[in-house]
Amino acid sequence: MYRLKTTAKFDSAHFLAGYEGKCANIHGHHWVIEAVAQGSGLQEEGPKRGMLIDFGDMKHIVRGMAEEFDHALIYESGSLRTKTIEALNEEGFRLIEVGFRPTAENFARHFYGLLREKGLPVCSVTVYETPDNCATYEEDEV
Repeated sequence: MYRLKTTAKFDSAHFLAGYEGKCANIHGHHWVIEAVAQGSGLQEEGPKRGMLIDFGDMKHIVRGMAEEFDHALIYESGSLRTKTIEALNEEGFRLIEVGFRPTAENFARHFYGLLREKGLPVCSVTVYETPDNCATYEEDEV
């Protein structure tokens, strides 16, 4: 079995609405996405012969996902008042609304799904919100 790993980074702010603690306030992280692809067979022909997948292709996709979230305030749908969103937009802030609570756990599952949709044979995605704290998502074995 072969496993390939690549990482990408982004800096963004978020908050956890309804949370009782420091994370209830808007705060930022230097997020790191670590994606692992897995497969048993290498390509047998063509320019990618001897590769599970091309690292360049994998890096391009993972870095593209990170770039989409870079330097933004990420918030869960329904967690901010309309007036707040309007005021932040008027100030020119970059806002990204997501349909999940923006935790490392949910980001790991979200990025895993996006990579699978793009056809990568990803087996796990780990998201670090600090150098010491991360969450990993992988599908259950069938």
